[in-house]
Amino acid sequence: MKNLIFILVMIISSSTHAQSIATAPESVVNQFFDAYKNRQHEQLESLLHPDVIWIQPGNNRIAGVKKSRVEVLAMGKSMAELSAKTIKLAELKILDANGNSVACLLRWKATQPGGNTLDVENVDIYTVENNKIVSVKVYSANIEMEDKFWGK
Repeated sequence: MKNLIFILVMIISSSTHAQSIATAPESVVNQFFDAYKNRQHEQLESLLHPDVIWIQPGNNRIAGVKKSRVEVLAMGKSMAELSAKTIKLAELKILDANGNSVACLLRWKATQPGGNTLDVENVDIYTVENNKIVSVKVYSANIEMEDKFWGK
């Protein structure tokens, strides 16, 4: 009987642990990028808080502070259009999670019809609260390339 109780406690404990992992900030960020890669727009949208703040660096058409999910999604649509739908996440590496912040190293690639290319690494800091991305701050390794690619 003691063995059965021990086994039940272990099952319940591991089940509770699995649930907490599923809602960890890095898991939310991974789900966001999986939804992006798989073009699951509803899932992607559901992971952004309605009042998300997104800080996109540079002096170009997509740069600036986005102050809502609607503005972030509009930025994503612009990126797709400006890149002739070639923008892709070539690499994602979660560097570290600290509390509700997640640092990611991303590599983005795209080619415009005229031959202008984008191949840039970014470090993004995602903040997650209640299983929603509430803020993102992007740091580009080559802002000049991004400005040239996205244009004014």
